Amino acid sequence: MSSYDVAIVGAGHNGLTCACYLARAGRKVIVLERRHIVGGAVCTQDDLIPGYRLDVGSSAHIMIHLTPVLRELELHKFGLEYLEMDPWAHHPILGTGTGISFYRDLDKTCASIAKISPRDAEAYRKFVQHWGELNEGIFETFLQPPTPGRLFATMFKRNLRNWRSRKLWSSLDTSRQLMAPYGSLVDELFEHPAVRTALLWLSAQSGPAPTEMASGDMLGWNAMIHKSGAKRAKGGSGALTQALAKCLESHGGEIVCNAEVSSITRRGSTWTITHGRENPTSVTAGKIVGACHLHTLFDALPDAPAELKKRVARTRIGNGFGMIVRHAVNELPDYGNAPPGPLPGTKDYQTSLQLLCPSAEHLASSHRDFSFGLPPQKPSVVAMSFSSLDPTLAPPGKHVLFTWGQYHPYELSNGENWDAIAEREADKLYDLVCQYAPNMRGQMIARHIQTPLEIERTLGLLRANVMHLEMSLDQMFMYRPLPELSAYKVPGLPGLYLTGASTHPGGGVFAASGYNTAQVILRDGK
Repeated sequence: MSSYDVAIVGAGHNGLTCACYLARAGRKVIVLERRHIVGGAVCTQDDLIPGYRLDVGSSAHIMIHLTPVLRELELHKFGLEYLEMDPWAHHPILGTGTGISFYRDLDKTCASIAKISPRDAEAYRKFVQHWGELNEGIFETFLQPPTPGRLFATMFKRNLRNWRSRKLWSSLDTSRQLMAPYGSLVDELFEHPAVRTALLWLSAQSGPAPTEMASGDMLGWNAMIHKSGAKRAKGGSGALTQALAKCLESHGGEIVCNAEVSSITRRGSTWTITHGRENPTSVTAGKIVGACHLHTLFDALPDAPAELKKRVARTRIGNGFGMIVRHAVNELPDYGNAPPGPLPGTKDYQTSLQLLCPSAEHLASSHRDFSFGLPPQKPSVVAMSFSSLDPTLAPPGKHVLFTWGQYHPYELSNGENWDAIAEREADKLYDLVCQYAPNMRGQMIARHIQTPLEIERTLGLLRANVMHLEMSLDQMFMYRPLPELSAYKVPGLPGLYLTGASTHPGGGVFAASGYNTAQVILRDGK
């Protein structure tokens, strides 16, 4: 039986980030991955539609560029190259040939908004300046365990000078806005329907509905993208995790795929992990890191305290998050006039997150159906056509088109089954693209459909929640996933650590959790 200092369950980007830092510090590390390929929800495959490289999870990388991970692990040395998405989002206004583009440059963004609403352009500039400043302080809390004292000390220390310069009522008003639903905050700050719709749909990407209380910063966080930018890993989203795997191996770490973990037990100071389906085998380690879904980890822990297991089981996963269809197509969506894109014959908005949602009511309709456990009659879509930026994703003259449809429930209340209705629901997403870009009619070559059920099967994302657990305030910061687990350790089980989207600061291509867990383990010593 092989023995290691640390064994990590799950080769998603957080598990691999944690492993790289530990191996670089001299720890003997092994990573066990249930799938045939590393990456988890940050993975790209070339075997789904021949000739095309398709992401199977995340696509746009935003928050990781605000962390030290890429720089400190020197991932460029392992083949990782990023391409800037600029604009990073575009909201076409249906039937007009015009739209709103969100560029990294604030002036360019405001100029785009001003064509629709000069007053909203000025309001957006003030919004970015104010909420960007606030979220710089909040971001510092993402790169450390979220104890209450540290959380508030960091935020107040970072923003004290700025808060002192404001009137008391202004600071109180900001706190009020943080506690408000982001849908109400959008209505409060902006007036044009198209501007409101674009910002609503952007803000909805973390999961909470526009009506959820204490979700104001789901809107406010968009201000930070003007600092970080949004980027694509060349060759697909999985280029990040492939680089992390190479980095780990360069520091002596090991990765075993097709190694689904069935049991994690502890005897004395040694942990034993049993993995593999057909021919189970075991490894031992002094420390274990659960980099998979929290519920999956605790299902494999027979010795976990019973009361803790009950509390973990009660953390909210919700009823899914959405579905996505990966298309091979002949053309890129054409929404109207725009500046040229980075490749010949492209338009700049084709590199962006394309926000296809006609109105706030349309978005509300999508969510209403979701809340009743029904597939949305009117889905809201984020379209992505990254072959406009990266020609390695498709054969010459061809393209990829990803359509993310949010508010598709995992558990259906109408007696239908996702396997039976997959084609029908996928058609709805493509039809919306064609409403906005009529040139796309008849341009589909092939597609790979990821229903909520398929997302769970393939990626181990329970009930298809790509954030693992709902990103509501009561499951964020020192409450994620539970107060007693928020410091990445498990009480009563020395040597067991947590990382990944189930933990602070949550989902998204971030790597902050993996970074934080590694620092905690290294501080704890051998």
